[in-house]
Amino acid sequence: MPHTNPASPILQLSEAKVAYGQIEAVKGISLELFPGELVSLIGANGAGKTTTLNAVAGTLQLSAGSLRYLGEPIGALPAHKRLRAGIALVPEGRGIFTRLTVEENLRMGAYTRKDRAEIEADLQRVYDLLPRVKERLAQVAGTLSGGEQQMVAIGRALLSRPKLLLLDEPSMGLAPLIVEKIFEVIHTVMKQGVTVLLVEQNANLALGYSNRAYVMESGKITLTGSGQDLLHDPKVRSAYLGEVA
Repeated sequence: MPHTNPASPILQLSEAKVAYGQIEAVKGISLELFPGELVSLIGANGAGKTTTLNAVAGTLQLSAGSLRYLGEPIGALPAHKRLRAGIALVPEGRGIFTRLTVEENLRMGAYTRKDRAEIEADLQRVYDLLPRVKERLAQVAGTLSGGEQQMVAIGRALLSRPKLLLLDEPSMGLAPLIVEKIFEVIHTVMKQGVTVLLVEQNANLALGYSNRAYVMESGKITLTGSGQDLLHDPKVRSAYLGEVA
């Protein structure tokens, strides 16, 4: 369903640009997310989707435009302060610590927190959400399957207690059955009140789960609408869902 919440946006990008030297990867995009939404960014490789997520997370800086989170400008805020404020990124390729155990990886997600009793309670919630992760707490994370590593990466992000969860290609390289489980977890997290901005190559699945979505092409947003509207849009089906128009 399209989102009709009259609340203020949790995230607003306005005319945002991001450049790598002389190359402009994001060319003046504007988008917004409202609390409790799952919003997807879809588009071909090189469209600027990952760059956009990194700009929100603070690992890249905007070269122009503005970024507001909970109504406040955060363009100058470093990444670790954005994490503390409730913005967590699960990067493409998962980015887990392969030589640490699963439990150590999860606890790394809470490194900015001091509330020990609450951290333990949050760990239990992650174990309930991700039972396969709980079964492997003592295992070295680098020995897990790709799907299990992705679940650890999501669990680690949840330990930071995010208000906004940024997910970059969570299904990449995973078997279809595992992808379905990952998306079920993402949907559950959203229903628990975490706002989600998702970059995903599997446009069919992403749109099916999304309240709204934006289509990016060559650093610009070319289309926006509800997940269902875009799922049935002939141009989107032709370009991203492998259908002949």
